Amino acid sequence: MTDLAIIGGTGLTRVQKLAIERREVMHTPYGEPSGALTFGELYGRNVAFLPRHGYGHTIPPHMVNYQANLWALKEHGIQRVIAVCAVGGIRADLVPPSIVIPDQIIDYTWSRNHTFFESDLTEVTHIDFTEPYCNEMRAQLLDAAGKAGVEVFAAGTYGASQGPRLETAAEIDRMERDGCHIVGMTGMPEAALARELDLCYAVIAVSANAAAGRHDGTISMEVIDRNLDAGMEKVRSILEQVITTTC
Repeated sequence: MTDLAIIGGTGLTRVQKLAIERREVMHTPYGEPSGALTFGELYGRNVAFLPRHGYGHTIPPHMVNYQANLWALKEHGIQRVIAVCAVGGIRADLVPPSIVIPDQIIDYTWSRNHTFFESDLTEVTHIDFTEPYCNEMRAQLLDAAGKAGVEVFAAGTYGASQGPRLETAAEIDRMERDGCHIVGMTGMPEAALARELDLCYAVIAVSANAAAGRHDGTISMEVIDRNLDAGMEKVRSILEQVITTTC
């Protein structure tokens, strides 16, 4: 049994060296998760995997059932979650494939099911979201990066956009004025739902491209894929260290 899960997004197959023991299809009060939970060994330790966009990468960011995903993990006794995601770099020094361990987030999404506390309540519930990521897990990731010799940005603000389209240059300008350093489409409500379930949740963000208006020309998926290949090598090194030292 494991208490650690890795939620993968774009680039999941690039980090997965899992010796699979079993897959389990889950049914939750919030519908179906993105895919079956996969349990097995990674770097000699028991972990669980969940593909955020499905195993065929067919679920767009705004259609991910974040509630079902987090609920399924909690039901299986998961207490710690590492979320791996691809982002665009807003700040000039976040040259792809930089790695960021964000410490703050700003939510620009809409119409997503963003809370478990909606109905059949005995009282209204408010969670403290001052620090949206688990400081214990962030510290473990930063320590693991140091041991692996991987240079990371130890803090940063994640701007969560709606997707599935990429942002306009003006939207990125606005995010920069708001204090965002990176932009992605899956950061919320995933982080908030994890907090509602008391999961220790943190993110490894791979800067796969310069955000809109921060580069010349259009954003090329070919370039993004190439940067993800390089970035996921770094992610693998961090995961190996954190898994072998904390599991």
